Amino acid sequence: MRQPVRQTFGAAAAVATVSALLIWGGQSLAPSHASSPAVSTATPVALPMSSAPSNGFTEVAKAVTPAVVNITTVTVEKVSDSRGMPDELRERMEEFFGGPGGPSGPRGFRGPQGPGERREHRGGGQGSGVIVSPDGYILTNNHVIEGARTVTITLPDKREFTGKVIGADPKTDLAVVKIEGQNLPTVSWGDATKLQVGEYVLAVGNPFGLNSTVTLGIVSALGRGHMGITQYEDFIQTDAAINPGNSGGALVNTKSELVGINTAIFSQSGGYQGVGFAVPTSMSKPIYESLVKNGKVVRGFLGVSIQDLNQELAKSFSLKDAKGALVSDVKDDGPAGQAGLKQGDIITAYQGAPVEDAVSLQRQVTKTAVGTKVTIRVIRDGHEKDVTVTIGEQPDSAKIAKAETGETDYAFAGVAVQDLDRETAKELGVKGKAQGVVVTAVEPESSAEKAGVMRGDVIREINRQPVKSVKEFEKVSSGLKKGENVLILIDRRGNALFLSAKI
Repeated sequence: MRQPVRQTFGAAAAVATVSALLIWGGQSLAPSHASSPAVSTATPVALPMSSAPSNGFTEVAKAVTPAVVNITTVTVEKVSDSRGMPDELRERMEEFFGGPGGPSGPRGFRGPQGPGERREHRGGGQGSGVIVSPDGYILTNNHVIEGARTVTITLPDKREFTGKVIGADPKTDLAVVKIEGQNLPTVSWGDATKLQVGEYVLAVGNPFGLNSTVTLGIVSALGRGHMGITQYEDFIQTDAAINPGNSGGALVNTKSELVGINTAIFSQSGGYQGVGFAVPTSMSKPIYESLVKNGKVVRGFLGVSIQDLNQELAKSFSLKDAKGALVSDVKDDGPAGQAGLKQGDIITAYQGAPVEDAVSLQRQVTKTAVGTKVTIRVIRDGHEKDVTVTIGEQPDSAKIAKAETGETDYAFAGVAVQDLDRETAKELGVKGKAQGVVVTAVEPESSAEKAGVMRGDVIREINRQPVKSVKEFEKVSSGLKKGENVLILIDRRGNALFLSAKI
């Protein structure tokens, strides 16, 4: 059973009980009565000296800590009446001076500002950052500086600067802050793609406001995705101790090179439990460069919706295994549509690199420079085909190579359907022509219900045959045999999705 945890964000003094087990690493500057996350009391394991780097971990710490800074932010929130007060104080004020439940009658506390007037409530947060250029560019997490009115940067040598936010990218939880300085200490960029599981790494930051804290661990896993932390994920997992306040700090290798930005921890207690996540430099460096150059992140755009394959889908497409990204929809005027990619293509390689799943393709596309011509290998109708696509720029509102997990199979056995008219299509968010049949009911305990079919799904194809009406649905489905695997194309709330089900 999942235990509730305390969730702490770097730039806001927010404390909430949630069912998720992922919490950010930023430390909130909450009032003194707020409880602090529990800290692990696990006994550290002694490491064999023979396995330490030749120059010792002390040399790594000396090289890195001068360039890992403390970031303190001030946020300002507009609140009405006494809502900025702690609950107990507000209740006492209302009891003596009037307000909800108070003895003096009229509702609404009447203070110096009058009833219903808004005032400013100041809060703040604390986190870490890494100086990556001698002239003062600092890489950190977006959630450390998000919503900040002021940003103060404190170096380990006690020098203090006012920071200016150059740009932020919430989709990867990264941000760049600039301070005015020259010949500042820096951490050099490392190549995260060369990391290996089991390799030593050090986390440097300011947990709980304890400046210049260094912890040691190993790389526990690489390429962590599907975590639900950010939109684009390719995390390094480490057991180096990361706690609130470490957000935005450095994860370095034994060569004193930056390989990741510490971002989040997985915890049931709110404190370190041996599972931390860092954004690798293979992702953070291009984003840093884009933010410094453009003030925003310019990402590659393919113009498709994609989903993972499972064994049933793979069987329906006559594939040997469930590797690749299945194209569930193509934007006609996008790069993929113009190049000839089609709905139902399975993308297996991108610029010669294998595509394992939808997230793998998403990572490769978003890293590609706009205007680059790329070769994409697809399987179409059982045959391999290479397609050349010129990568475009992601529009602000676009969903790039959107990865639909497709974890649940859907069926239509045991469902009631009706023709789709324009009015119903509009209500269901169906794009384009109102073609298909809409599911109006699902029989309890049927294979359809077990597979996950829902009211409101629009069935467009069965085994690649168009279904434009109830008559066509009945005609196509009548030829199916019990136990047969069927490939279905549905529309759910405006999103196309391929599914495989057994009748």
